[in-house]
Amino acid sequence: MVYKNHLYQALTSIWNTPPDYCPSCGWYQDQGGCSTGPNQPPTASITAPANGATFTAGANIVISAAAQDSDGTVTKVEFFNGTASLGVATASPYTVTWSNVQAGNYTLKAVATDNGGLTGASANVNITVSTSGDTTPPSVPQGLASTAQTSSSISLSWTASTDNPGGSGVAGYDIYRGGNLVGSSTATSYTDSGLSSNTSYSYTVRARDVAGNASAQSTAITAKTSADTTPPSVPQGLVSTAQTSSTISLSWAASTDNAGGSGVAGYDIYRGGSLVGSSTTTSYTDTGLSANTSYSYTVRARDNAGNASAQSSAITAKTSTGGTSSARVLGYFTQWGIYARNYQVKNIETSGSAAVLTHINYAFGNVRNNVCEVGVTQPADPNTGAGGDAYADYTKSYGSADSVDGTADVWNQPLRGNWNQLKQLKAKHPGLKVLISLGGWTWSRGFASAAQPANRQAFVASCIDAYIKGNLPATDSAGGAGAAAGVFDGIDIDWEYPAACGLSCGTSADTANFTALLAEFRRQLDAVRPGLLLTIAAGAGVDKIRVTQPSQYQSSVDFINVMTYDFHGAWETTTNFHSALYKPLGDPSTGDAAQYDTNDAIQAFLAAGMPASKINLGIGFYGRGWASVPNANNGLFQQSSTAAPGTYEAGIEDYKVLMNLGYPAFDDTTTGAHWIFNGSTFWSFDDPANIQRKMTYLKSQSLGGAFSWEFSGDDANGTLIKAMANGLK
Repeated sequence: MVYKNHLYQALTSIWNTPPDYCPSCGWYQDQGGCSTGPNQPPTASITAPANGATFTAGANIVISAAAQDSDGTVTKVEFFNGTASLGVATASPYTVTWSNVQAGNYTLKAVATDNGGLTGASANVNITVSTSGDTTPPSVPQGLASTAQTSSSISLSWTASTDNPGGSGVAGYDIYRGGNLVGSSTATSYTDSGLSSNTSYSYTVRARDVAGNASAQSTAITAKTSADTTPPSVPQGLVSTAQTSSTISLSWAASTDNAGGSGVAGYDIYRGGSLVGSSTTTSYTDTGLSANTSYSYTVRARDNAGNASAQSSAITAKTSTGGTSSARVLGYFTQWGIYARNYQVKNIETSGSAAVLTHINYAFGNVRNNVCEVGVTQPADPNTGAGGDAYADYTKSYGSADSVDGTADVWNQPLRGNWNQLKQLKAKHPGLKVLISLGGWTWSRGFASAAQPANRQAFVASCIDAYIKGNLPATDSAGGAGAAAGVFDGIDIDWEYPAACGLSCGTSADTANFTALLAEFRRQLDAVRPGLLLTIAAGAGVDKIRVTQPSQYQSSVDFINVMTYDFHGAWETTTNFHSALYKPLGDPSTGDAAQYDTNDAIQAFLAAGMPASKINLGIGFYGRGWASVPNANNGLFQQSSTAAPGTYEAGIEDYKVLMNLGYPAFDDTTTGAHWIFNGSTFWSFDDPANIQRKMTYLKSQSLGGAFSWEFSGDDANGTLIKAMANGLK
């Protein structure tokens, strides 16, 4: 998305105070405009320890760094050993302590993040931690025994080892099955799982000290899993207990396991013969369904040995008619939001937002060198279009507490990061679709070349290979063939803007090339699998709409997201509404800017041949603001050249912050606009009541749905996204 549409991008450079008119381009900028120069990343250097320093095993090592930002402030410095985070410091002096470091050679790095979200990394510092005289291993563990057995697990315990006097201390234990390492423990117990029933296994244990010395392995023992090959009973009494326009609730009687069996572990729920979810209780609610539609369900039981019953007798249940549940409710999730904003995929679930969504767009994928570029980790350069964050996308490991389904990532699983979390979210909400959004404000410059006839077919094929077929570059023990298969249900093209100006300015050739590019995406997506989605994010300024061909490309796309926000902001010197529904009375804007409002944008697309059912109306989960505003007309249409202070950037602030400021609030119900003003600071943003006005308009125009930029601006309860969904009923 463009700068003025989509807040700021933490791993991308953005413009600081863009004007409304770009003389060098000759275009009005409804989405943020041109600029005087890019934001500069911060710098960082490790000041201690020195490169080549040595330490003794078990030491607590203090790591310090200096960090500066030439055009802003440093918000945090994160320290790394290789790719593993050692901690974050948010104030100078930037320091963390790495405790109880074991023997080895290590590479340290500090990464500074500024208030614009850009990062800068220090040079690497290499240190050595030696055993320093401790070469004696701990004592061999004694008393190894099996304390419990199920059909799929064996529990072990042993007595604690001791280290030599003056040694570095026992650090933990390694557990071996059949001579192969299967796990480690810092306690004197371990449960080995995932085993076959009625099978004998041999175990040994060894101890390790902090210096890295390991004892000999203990005396071996043999333990046998229990024999359980009998499945639980088939669930009986399956019924539908409740229905809404998008959900069906089910319940059934509990199954029983055979005498001496491993016990019932849970139930698998099938819709139309396909697995849609699991439950450890005797109830389940299936979500994301279509209104007034019949669905067939069966349930089967599983025991702890992995035996599964036959599926139950099928029942049919029907969703209620209820409102316009078929309307699309889409939200953008930002790649960089997991950092300073600390908004994770799990927050979509815990806020209750996931339950009302139909689609999620993941922002963004880079378009560069005529391919969809994935697997890159480097700060974005707006001058070249370089950049990417494979770490956030698919290599970051999530612990169980931050995971959507409560399962911790394994270090070498092919798919981790945001994409694996989105896959988990889809598993919980089977009707939810996820799209990869390509381009955005910083990464759109590559579209003009990629869309040219000589490059178009290969470019589209590269995007489908990466995002639909899921073939990812191998990096940090992740990726590989098919690693991301099943994450994305389609592709969203966010070219800002064909034949107009965004971060760079297009040419007239873009007009036809954009239409042809969408046709090529449609052709190749259909060849892979009918039903894959193709959408676009479209500029809401009439100057952006008139240079494209909606009547020609509408047959290629499933729907379009019209970015009906950021019409005005602190790059201008007159306060105004950033997302008004209609042109406000007294608006001083002239030229194309006089039509910078939601209704004019929607009507322009309808007049250009875009079917109403394919249009999504945009809602910004943030506000635009000015400071030092004269105390007249409640701050509206007043002169100010000062951007209001913001958490991450002047002139812009999240709804979740604005809602708590306590300023006097004002509504123009005719215009469809909301603002707050305390006598000197003016903020324009959508609250739930104004969202309701926009949803009423949406239904009156028979539009297909609404979308938002972006989740992290909403409050913890998902108030705005729920207001959108409720307004469409």
